[in-house]
Amino acid sequence: MGICGLVSCISSTSFEIQPVDFGNENVVHYDDNNINENQCVIGSVFSQQGNKGINQDSAILYQGYGVENGVFGGVFDGHGKNGQVVSKFVMNKLPSLLLKCILSLPKITSPKQNVKHVDEELVKNKNFDKWKDACLNSFKVMDKDIKSLEKLDCSCSGTTAVVAIRQDDDLIIANLGDSRAVLGRKTEEGVIEAVQLTTDLKPSLPSEAERIRNCDGRVLALKEELHIQRVWLPHEDVPGLAMSRAFGDFMLKNYGIISKPDVSYHHISPNDQFLVLATDGVWDVLSNDQVVSIVCAANNAAAAAEAVVQASLDAWEQKFPNSKRDDSTVICLFLQ
Repeated sequence: MGICGLVSCISSTSFEIQPVDFGNENVVHYDDNNINENQCVIGSVFSQQGNKGINQDSAILYQGYGVENGVFGGVFDGHGKNGQVVSKFVMNKLPSLLLKCILSLPKITSPKQNVKHVDEELVKNKNFDKWKDACLNSFKVMDKDIKSLEKLDCSCSGTTAVVAIRQDDDLIIANLGDSRAVLGRKTEEGVIEAVQLTTDLKPSLPSEAERIRNCDGRVLALKEELHIQRVWLPHEDVPGLAMSRAFGDFMLKNYGIISKPDVSYHHISPNDQFLVLATDGVWDVLSNDQVVSIVCAANNAAAAAEAVVQASLDAWEQKFPNSKRDDSTVICLFLQ
């Protein structure tokens, strides 16, 4: 059975999302706008366990984040023995930690009305710089908080993170690992095209491999899966991490694995229709174009995420019938 969004509440004193009926579920759809039933749904979130074991993916779609029409979307793909614990911990804490970091930074004031010439690009750049600093700081603190968790061994456990923050027409993307963000954008011909907004941060990227090797880590593929580059300790064939950045994985933090996200900015235009965030359980079997087509064909915003996940399950059965299927988790955020 798949999992769709649940409700939770926020504590302004602790800056943490406190689940009301969270249990062992993996996803949260939280709305801080107190919207009524007649208002439209802006997105959906859905997760499906693979057949490798417990679902280690987590995701949150948080409406009313920062500003009235602000949104926080985050998808987290856990790995290792305690990956499911790490991904849920990050899902629960990162949104509020990020807001806390923003509030601690100097405020960017809006230009006064009587100012004749306003450099709007400069204001946008300052806003992005502020959010970028907040992302870098909060990800750093998040990794320290994971390391300080008592009775939880995260030496070989961790999680990816791909986060999208919408504030009015500003979209900030922070990426850590190999989950992905893809935009559905309308062309002049009226066709919805896929635009990838993130880079899959894997050891196969030359710049990532160079950093790891400069820190004495090794990047090698196993003989039985030559297409997957992995990260190993200098003199031991462990742990074999298949990504180059992650929360946790402290065994490799001295050997080139970092928790610093790749942060980018996108100005939302009228042609930008929707954003998809998903774990590699989706991208391993579906292309960006296929995912965008599936979202376009969905009946409504509420059904879009589940439609993508279901298509990924079918693709796994067709492409890898004898392999264990990975967990698949998707957020679809509609921008218009």
